[in-house]
Amino acid sequence: MSAREQDLPRPEGAAAKPGGASGAARGAVSGAGWRPATRLVRGGLRRSEFGETAEALFLTSGFRYDSAEAAEARFKGEAEGFVYSRFGNPTVRTFEERLALLEGAEDARATASGMAAVNAALMCQLKAGDRVVAARALFGSCRYIIEEILPRFGVTAVLVDGTDLDQWRDALAEPTNLVFFETPANPTLDLVDIAAVCDLAHAAGARVVVDNVFATPILQRPLELGADITVYSATKHIDGQGRCLGGAVLGDHAFINDLLTPYMRHTGPSMSPFNAWVLQKGLETLPLRFRQHCESGHRVAHWLRADPRVGRVIYPGFADFPQAELVGRQMSGSGGPIVSFELAEEGKARVFRFLNGLRLVDISNNLGDSKSLITHPATTTHQRLPPQERALMGISDGLVRLSVGLEDVEDLLEDLDRALAA
Repeated sequence: MSAREQDLPRPEGAAAKPGGASGAARGAVSGAGWRPATRLVRGGLRRSEFGETAEALFLTSGFRYDSAEAAEARFKGEAEGFVYSRFGNPTVRTFEERLALLEGAEDARATASGMAAVNAALMCQLKAGDRVVAARALFGSCRYIIEEILPRFGVTAVLVDGTDLDQWRDALAEPTNLVFFETPANPTLDLVDIAAVCDLAHAAGARVVVDNVFATPILQRPLELGADITVYSATKHIDGQGRCLGGAVLGDHAFINDLLTPYMRHTGPSMSPFNAWVLQKGLETLPLRFRQHCESGHRVAHWLRADPRVGRVIYPGFADFPQAELVGRQMSGSGGPIVSFELAEEGKARVFRFLNGLRLVDISNNLGDSKSLITHPATTTHQRLPPQERALMGISDGLVRLSVGLEDVEDLLEDLDRALAA
């Protein structure tokens, strides 16, 4: 199918298969030769008979059929077409195809939130008696699924230090069903060697699920390094402007169609068509925005490091970052837009004075926004963990996580300087 043919109206019943997989998803490979920026503007585009230039918003819960026979054929899978927006929707499908093209994945499914994506990616393939090995440094809600929810259903969960290949090797010395980690990790920015862990996991019989939210597909593509499944909170940099929630799960056709799609159809973590429309417009500008995020993040990280009022600064873009060699091997061109740091004067009270002294940077547990956001993980995103577990992960009472936005970097530095003087 040519790029021009993708622009032509599709007859009803040719838009997608009943589960939400579409002919255009297969047809979207016609964009495989496009460069990333073009894929993010043109990928998955379906124009209606009106010939609109912007993507249409199909804000509908259901779809009509020309006949009872047509409805029967769609439900049997004998004819293509959408049947219900919980199963699939044209606007949501455009977002899925566009993100899959960027990621280099065979297919994708969009979810209502990033945590819905993580939960669906894990639960759709696990059963009682299975075994999961995960990195200890995870977002708080991800840790809750691994440590609290999975064991309720008879799944054994093992946590390891994600930076330590020996711990991975020991944990994966016995048969395992699934491996899960995020890299860079939230909020310590520790990296997991994706290729090495995937080799160990596959030898143990496990699928590998990677949360790639901090790096985005712009900096890192886990599937190219051996991962089986990638998950995103599209709420973060993919939207990039703090407007709506969303998530995505990406992988090969077999996983998406045989495991994930039936689970999502019957449990309902579907993305709103409106949110999908917002997110697909966010994808169009992702490379431009993310480049600026990273440039400003690099500048802020080096400025913080040079300030005597600041203690430890964690940033993968430093030449002497402990895992700099791994950064160069699996991330492309930048340390990213997230900086974590501690103040030279320790203690929660001092950190709170600093946070309360900020006037431009917002205190918020979100990240990946056009506005710079800062949070104190020990009392927000990771407050559920006991102090000894936070210490094991490197999350001290003095640690803060800064998501650098799109403001003028000089204004950001002035605001940080003013707050440090508080």
